[in-house]
Amino acid sequence: MTTGMQTVLHTVMIGVGATLAMDLWAFFGKRVLGIAPLDYALVGRWIGHFGRGEFRHEAIARAPKVAGEAAIGWAAHYAIGIAFAAGLVAIWGEHWLRNPSFGPAMAVGLATTMAPFFVLQPCLGLGVAASRTPAPNKARVRTVVTHLSFGAGLYLTAVITSHLIGS
Repeated sequence: MTTGMQTVLHTVMIGVGATLAMDLWAFFGKRVLGIAPLDYALVGRWIGHFGRGEFRHEAIARAPKVAGEAAIGWAAHYAIGIAFAAGLVAIWGEHWLRNPSFGPAMAVGLATTMAPFFVLQPCLGLGVAASRTPAPNKARVRTVVTHLSFGAGLYLTAVITSHLIGS
């Protein structure tokens, strides 16, 4: 396998692993802490409305359902996780893949909160940084903690895969 292909494979594995870590955190939050996770079917519904020229909703839950919205939402969730991992590799380089460090992974995890705060939440009708939710500060903290779990997942998956792949 060429070095370029190793880098791509490594990056995809890190993105999937980090997204899985985020999902495991959400599962823990739901089961143990009673925190409802994001319904990725609503993300799929939002994406499904793009073809109709609708990019922003007053309340995505009241928008008409889209065929396959759950699958669309989950696929987008993992694709975005891979894209964020690619961003980390683009910024910190292949050296980071060989010698992962905690700081860059957590910095990227924290930076990814900008996507829900300024894109997803406003477009779903929740307002900028969840400002239209019943408890905006609680929602903001949950978003930050969830995305830090993604950052931790970036690091842990990179450590594991660096030994498996040896980029």
